[in-house]
Amino acid sequence: MNIVTLLPFIVLIGAMFLMTRSAKRKQQQAASMRNEMQPGAGVRTIGGMYATVKEVNEDTVLLDAAPGVDLLFAKNAIGAVLTDDEYNRIVHGIEHDLKSDGTVVPDDASSLTETDAPAAAASDDKPIDLGKKDAADEPADEPAEAKADEADEAEPKKTDGEADAK
Repeated sequence: MNIVTLLPFIVLIGAMFLMTRSAKRKQQQAASMRNEMQPGAGVRTIGGMYATVKEVNEDTVLLDAAPGVDLLFAKNAIGAVLTDDEYNRIVHGIEHDLKSDGTVVPDDASSLTETDAPAAAASDDKPIDLGKKDAADEPADEPAEAKADEADEAEPKKTDGEADAK
């Protein structure tokens, strides 16, 4: 056989090998993350529920979802083990101060630009002419009946066909 005919098959087999290898690596990382889970850690389940690990068993995990609410989950149902800062930020809304004297980024960009003139004085309040005329802008010197007569003259009149056919 020719090498050119075998090349597509070799590339296909190589791509399949690389995809399965990366999938196995991700599964191993998830399994090690679940096995290293300790009581007191914050977790997110694959369903999106946030809870604190209360007890870790061989195949199950006991989670504390709320005061007095304990839930038993399979270890495979744990989607991610969160850091303490991330868990507190998501669940309790507590922001961790990384630098108390750091710069503060504003929520909007209006404070980033400084202008001498107020914004209201800078804008022009003139209407923009787009070339369209409203019915109110048309001159009112013609009566409405005259406009209707002009419209009737512009359209061809329908006949029953007997006058033109000879």
